Amino acid sequence: MPWPAPARRSGGPRRFDGAQRAALTALACTPAPTGHSRWTLRLLADKAVELCLVETISHETVGQVLKKTKYSPSASSTGAWGP
Repeated sequence: MPWPAPARRSGGPRRFDGAQRAALTALACTPAPTGHSRWTLRLLADKAVELCLVETISHETVGQVLKKTKYSPSASSTGAWGP
């Protein structure tokens, strides 16, 4: 008996390509803005729009993108990757 065809992805089409996701992750690795000890998801979302990395993005989507890379913006005050 053959396997059923894979189900289509529910919801809308993906809004961000790999390059945009990589740019967002790279942004999260930079030092936090002046006056902040670390990046927050809302700060990252606002900065990504300001830098025209994406047209719009919510802080929740930023969290989902970073979760897929196993990155934690609160891991370090500099935003640098740990050992």
